Amino acid sequence: MSKRKSTSFEETHPKRGKPAEEDNVDEVGPSQPLSLQKTVGEVGIVESITLRNFMCHSLLGPFTFGSNVNFVVGNNGSGKSAILTALIVALGGKAQATNRGSSLKGFVKEGESSADVSITLRNKGKDAYKPEVFGQAVIVDLRITREGMRSYKVKSKAGQLVSTKKDELMAILDHFNIQVHNPVSILTQEMSKHFLHSKGEGDKYKFFMKATQLEQMKEDYTYIMETKTVTQSTVEKHQSSLEELQRNYKEKEKLYNSLASLDEMQAKLEELQNQMAWALVTEMEKEVKPCREKLESEGRSTIKYDEKVEEWKGKVVEAEKRDKEIRDQLDDITVRVQQMQPKLAQLRAEEQAKNKLYKASETSVHKNRNNLRDLEKDKDQLSKRIDELKQSISETTGAESQLRAERIEKLQADLDTLSFQDSTLTQQVDQYQKAVDRAKDELGKMKREERPAQVALDANQRNLRTMENSRTNRLRRFGEQMPGLLAAIEEAHQRGRFKHKPRGPLGYCIGLKDPELALAVEVCLKGQMQAFTCDNHDDERVLQGLMSRVYPRGRPSIITSQFLPHRHDTSRREVNHPNYPSVLQALEIEDPVVANCLIDQRGIECILLIKDTKEARMLLQGRNPPRNCSQAFTKDGDQVYTNRSYASDQRRPNFLSGDVEEEIRHLQGEIENQSAYMVRSRQQMKKVEDDVRQNEGLLKKAHEERKRTKDKSTKLQLEISDLQNVEEPQSEDLRPLEEELQEILDKIASSRVENEEARGRMAQLKADWEAGNREYQQHKEQISSVAEEAEPIKEELNKNDLEVDRNKRHKKHYEEKRIVHLKGIQDLEAALQDKEKELTTSIVKASEICPERLEVRRSAKSLDTEISRLKLKISSQQVQQGDPEDIIRQYHDAMDSYKTVSMQVKNLNQFVHLLGHIMNDRHKVYTELRMYLAVRCKYYFDSMLFQRGYTGKMTFDHRKETMSISVQPGEGDKASLSDMRSLSGGERSFSTVCFVLSLWAIAEAPFRCLDEFDVYMDMVNRRISMDMMLKVAASQRHRQFIFLTPQSMSSLSVNHLIRILRLNDPDRSQSALPFGQRNQEEEED
Repeated sequence: MSKRKSTSFEETHPKRGKPAEEDNVDEVGPSQPLSLQKTVGEVGIVESITLRNFMCHSLLGPFTFGSNVNFVVGNNGSGKSAILTALIVALGGKAQATNRGSSLKGFVKEGESSADVSITLRNKGKDAYKPEVFGQAVIVDLRITREGMRSYKVKSKAGQLVSTKKDELMAILDHFNIQVHNPVSILTQEMSKHFLHSKGEGDKYKFFMKATQLEQMKEDYTYIMETKTVTQSTVEKHQSSLEELQRNYKEKEKLYNSLASLDEMQAKLEELQNQMAWALVTEMEKEVKPCREKLESEGRSTIKYDEKVEEWKGKVVEAEKRDKEIRDQLDDITVRVQQMQPKLAQLRAEEQAKNKLYKASETSVHKNRNNLRDLEKDKDQLSKRIDELKQSISETTGAESQLRAERIEKLQADLDTLSFQDSTLTQQVDQYQKAVDRAKDELGKMKREERPAQVALDANQRNLRTMENSRTNRLRRFGEQMPGLLAAIEEAHQRGRFKHKPRGPLGYCIGLKDPELALAVEVCLKGQMQAFTCDNHDDERVLQGLMSRVYPRGRPSIITSQFLPHRHDTSRREVNHPNYPSVLQALEIEDPVVANCLIDQRGIECILLIKDTKEARMLLQGRNPPRNCSQAFTKDGDQVYTNRSYASDQRRPNFLSGDVEEEIRHLQGEIENQSAYMVRSRQQMKKVEDDVRQNEGLLKKAHEERKRTKDKSTKLQLEISDLQNVEEPQSEDLRPLEEELQEILDKIASSRVENEEARGRMAQLKADWEAGNREYQQHKEQISSVAEEAEPIKEELNKNDLEVDRNKRHKKHYEEKRIVHLKGIQDLEAALQDKEKELTTSIVKASEICPERLEVRRSAKSLDTEISRLKLKISSQQVQQGDPEDIIRQYHDAMDSYKTVSMQVKNLNQFVHLLGHIMNDRHKVYTELRMYLAVRCKYYFDSMLFQRGYTGKMTFDHRKETMSISVQPGEGDKASLSDMRSLSGGERSFSTVCFVLSLWAIAEAPFRCLDEFDVYMDMVNRRISMDMMLKVAASQRHRQFIFLTPQSMSSLSVNHLIRILRLNDPDRSQSALPFGQRNQEEEED
């Protein structure tokens, strides 16, 4: 909203000086009262108003208003709107109606504790309100505190306090017909602007209804109809009370008509008292009998408890004995392993020593081979020299010697070739043998590794099928047959074959608070995840029969224990740790039967769940393990005791995992990896087997080839020896060379023999080393197999430990139950003694009342009720017999009350019926009045517009509650009428004035206020509007008119009907107003 521009008119009158803390006004026009006129308002007009510390003004007034026309003029911020706001608030209006603040405390000047407003209303003539009390004026004083509290003081003209209640003020306003929320009485700038800018025809209609008080009539009509509804409800309530009065009347009438004989009732009372005495004895005997029977039954149960305690004691001893045997077996295995360790170390040392000798022998063979190669070279050189000499001699010795020498040379060359082939074949044999041994060792290792991998693959495939089936039914995690078994159990239970329906599988009946502990809980409970529990052995036999039909083999286990309706109290024996929960604390178990079963069978209240294995070992195997903690499980499934720990073979949860799809994906990945590993392993095994067969074939061929080479070499050596033994003439120069050659040949032969011996020794040492290595590996595998024997024994030991704990808990459980049972027997014996004493006393009292015992079939309670009723009847009859006049009087009173209320109900029904007819007639009159007022409003509106030369049309639709106004400025065709929103600001303001004046003509009010009615008008429209309002005011001198405007109004002619109150300019040193953010931004005056 934009600020208004300051008026351009100059004031010609002199201003008074402005005193401190006070805003004064200059008064223009005659100051004499308007009572001199013949026709003036007598009641309800505002004579004066005074404001203190109101809004941003320390003091405004007192302002004395004339009886007819009053102009309050002044610049923006001078206090015009403050006067109008004070008028609304002081006469009971709400803060929101002023559009100057949301609450009353916003009207208190900044820095002040309260604001005061004083208004004087005229109270003269025949219509005066309590003139004997208030006199000729009523003074209304309002005080608003900083907290927003409002208090009134209603005084007489003399200043005497008459009332401080708002109800008194409301009565005065109703009498004077003052309506501060009616726009006809007070039209604020905001309401005028809302009407000007309103786009809804419904808003205009509401404005019309409120101005003409038709809205109030409609609300009164609605209130009367609601009252009628309330009256109908009251009639219905009276109808119900009428029925009660009728019943009372009938009872009094019955009492009045019948008076029974007292002697007969006294005899009946004595008989009932005798029966009552022996009925109490009979009921006491009935109470004693079950107590005796229960005591005898409990005595028999004591034997059962003793048997149970002895039974579990025996089981504890047996389990502890079995535990010792298993530990002895484990100790034997440990001793065997320790005994085999020295031999393993010895075999390892021997294998290393043999390997060292084999390596040394291999070095010696290589050395001999090198020496042989050197001798061969020397032999070749010497043979060449001899051949040269022989060449020279051959010329003399003849062809025969030469042929023999050539033959020997050729044979020697062949012999050397065979010797080299033999050495090569020997190396090949060694290589092939080593390759075969290595391949066989690798093949055995691969086969040993394949077996557990195949077992794991089969297990994962079974788990995958179970998980896939559990997508639609979680029960299938516990086995394919589990849904069928539960269906059979449900059917049998419905047929009544079970005394108590079995619970299970137990893993299906529990939930996890922390999903990370799923594996730990499964490893802890193990077979109990799929187990069932029964209340008694009969139910167990029925369940076994059902399982035998569903499970061909591998049935779930059954635990038999009495079902209790509440969970065991484990507060004394459970483990409590601030950082780690017990299994019982980590599980969500709704069924107390399942919780009690797991507590009895597994002791879950004494087992901690610790996610980290290292922390679990430090906690349990430290100096101060937690109290009552028997063991702990980690999130990886590892089991930790105070003196030992075991690793878990299970890596994933099978029953309690939350995300089935994630488990399926994980199992599929593992199966894929394991299948790929199995394929690769089998391919490698096939390849190794092929290598073994190929190397064994090559080894066999190398052995055969070597044998053939040795045979050829032996034949050549014999032939060479024969040729060399043939004597022939030689030169003296050849003998030393031949001797040297022979010496070299001897060395070669000796070296070959040594080489063969060395190779033989090497082969032997190699065989010894390989044998030692095999013996070492075999011994090592024996130790491993012995150690593997300990694993099932450890598992059995673990199971037996659990069995020992379970048996001890059962023994303790039955011992405690026996103690409680014996205590109950003692209590029963004491209670029985008390009841027997009471029975004896009751028999004595009954004998005193009636010596002969009576057989009574009725209960003491019914007899007591009848005795009480009979006594009451006798007492009532005695009273009636004593004063019959009271009975007659009560009868007549009840009859009169009934008839009176009946007549009232009848009259109220007639009233409601008559009220309906009256309201229908009044609604017709209301409709006619609404139509009449609308016609008058149209007439006056057209008349006002005609004075300006405008044409207009006002259309009412009472059914839709809408009103449309169309205006055509100047002379024009009525067909071209347009909505007010298309007019200029001045034209709209003028049209608004015409509409308001038309409402003034049809509505009654002692005074009328307009705030800045001419703010959007041009000079012509302002002059015409002013003339029209002054004309209306002159024609209605019995009413008061108050106009607030920033114009100077200097052009008005002064007369006795018009009074102008001019406000001084505001003090602009004050930068902000004290009432709300909206008023801080702009001043609406």
